[in-house]
Amino acid sequence: MVTIRLLGPPCVERDGRPGRAPRGRKAWALLGYLLLAERPPSRRRLAELLFADANDPLGALRWTLAELRRALPVLLDGDPVVTTLPDGVTLDVHLLTGDHAEAAALLGLGGELLEGVDVAAGPEFESWLLVERHRVSAMAEARLRQAAVTLLAAGHPREAIPYASRAVTRNPLEEGNHELLVRVLVQAGDRAAALRQVTVCEDVLRRELGVEASPALRAAATATPHPPMRQQFGGRAAVAGQLEAGDAAIDAGAVDAGLDYLRLAVAGAARCGDDTLRGRALASLGGALVNAVRGRDEEGAIVLQEALLVATEAGDRATVVRASRKLGFAEVLAGRRETAGAWLLKAQALAETDEELAPIRGVQGQNASDRGDYPAAFAHFEKSIEHSRACGDERQQAWSLSLLARAHILRGEHDAAAAALALSLDLVRRQRWMAFLPWPLALRAELDLTAGDADSAAEALERSWTLGCQLGDPCWEGMAARVLALLHTTLGDDDTASRWHTEALSRATRVTDRYQWLHAHVLDTVITALLKQGDPEAARPLVATLSSLAARCDMRELIVRAHVHRGHLGDPTALASARLLAAGIDNPALRPLLAGTPAHR
Repeated sequence: MVTIRLLGPPCVERDGRPGRAPRGRKAWALLGYLLLAERPPSRRRLAELLFADANDPLGALRWTLAELRRALPVLLDGDPVVTTLPDGVTLDVHLLTGDHAEAAALLGLGGELLEGVDVAAGPEFESWLLVERHRVSAMAEARLRQAAVTLLAAGHPREAIPYASRAVTRNPLEEGNHELLVRVLVQAGDRAAALRQVTVCEDVLRRELGVEASPALRAAATATPHPPMRQQFGGRAAVAGQLEAGDAAIDAGAVDAGLDYLRLAVAGAARCGDDTLRGRALASLGGALVNAVRGRDEEGAIVLQEALLVATEAGDRATVVRASRKLGFAEVLAGRRETAGAWLLKAQALAETDEELAPIRGVQGQNASDRGDYPAAFAHFEKSIEHSRACGDERQQAWSLSLLARAHILRGEHDAAAAALALSLDLVRRQRWMAFLPWPLALRAELDLTAGDADSAAEALERSWTLGCQLGDPCWEGMAARVLALLHTTLGDDDTASRWHTEALSRATRVTDRYQWLHAHVLDTVITALLKQGDPEAARPLVATLSSLAARCDMRELIVRAHVHRGHLGDPTALASARLLAAGIDNPALRPLLAGTPAHR
């Protein structure tokens, strides 16, 4: 057995012992690029990336490929170069995309990608490596979190501690990682350690980011491992009634009452010994915590994992599908693409009805769109809309149409976006879905601005902003504030636009379980405005934040935009790097940016 390790200082292991490794850092750099590239690169491209300074770049490439073949049982053939790992050869990075059964191997992985491999290569390769290091680190963090949540939901909190601790070590500035560790420690019965972890997190956030921890962190440390049940009478029929009442209350916006009903339903189903009913109640409770309560995604994920385990044991396919989809949705919001995709694929494989497939394909479309994969996003949205129409689910149809419209707006396809939004808004109004209305209204306002109709945009934004604030939804507030900034920029009022930019950033990030794509989208808009106003020093730290966030959350179009901004800030190599990173993104709106045209929109 041969294991190629790219995480930490790269090395080769044969049957668990150190083996012969390829000579030279460029050999490791080349191998890493070949193993992680989305598509086989041409030899000329590889020579340009890594050997441009050699007298004979293609000759240097041939020698390095030969050295890799001598040292490793890896197949490297053709032009483009196709890389194949034969049976018996594993790559440690692949463990980050494996199934749950391989979770224990995660504890043996450490360090950053190609640690110590700093080669004299072109700036385009250096940009690629920086982005990949962020992305792979985020994948490792997501898998560690998933392992911890799975073990905690299964009733094994002590076994979950190493995974949650490692997630904190990998990303100590993510409050959600600390909260997960706190919950694990509480469930393991070590409340003192949980309170110490709260203090550690509060100190790190205050010192490094200048922000205070959310109330959810300390609440996690004071929660009881098993909340006391209220006295409940009746059997399965009563529990089913409470479950129905809880779902109805959540749908109506009465969140606190809905959560009370759902917690009672979970407790009652456990008392009745009805695992099917308990799984459904847990799925409803977990979904409500993720969707309806801001700042509670960590608790919601644990409850959904418990729902998944209970439903699997009970053979309740429908609840497994529902819980998997909701777990996937939470991961999409957090920008954890790999784990999101795995949950959604599991849900899709088990789904049987249009009612089940419609939301799954919609969230898959959102994940692909956030990543910058528009062909996949359009395919998913079209399927979601098709399934929604077949089963008469107008809310899901409206939701998917709005995300389809967003993708068209990002691509500059305004007529297609307007058609999708018109239908989405019609369905939202027909359903009286006021909790969702602010989102398509903000998108409609952005289209109105593009068409030069500031009055219509202002009217839509007033409703979007007011309703979003009434609902207390940071996504709706952040999006409306962003477009309000664009409106005032159009009107020539830069001071008011600047205040709305600040408001948009504040609203989009005011909870820990934020929608990371929206956060990055707002950053991109604010940076663009600052550069247009000739304020590069104010833009510079925001560009750094956008670069890191977009790379960690695999938002490839926003990675490209961050590099374009770097170019406007004077980085002479940034535009070339942006072109390299944009090679696989099908978005015509990027072309003028990559040609060097300022991104003033």
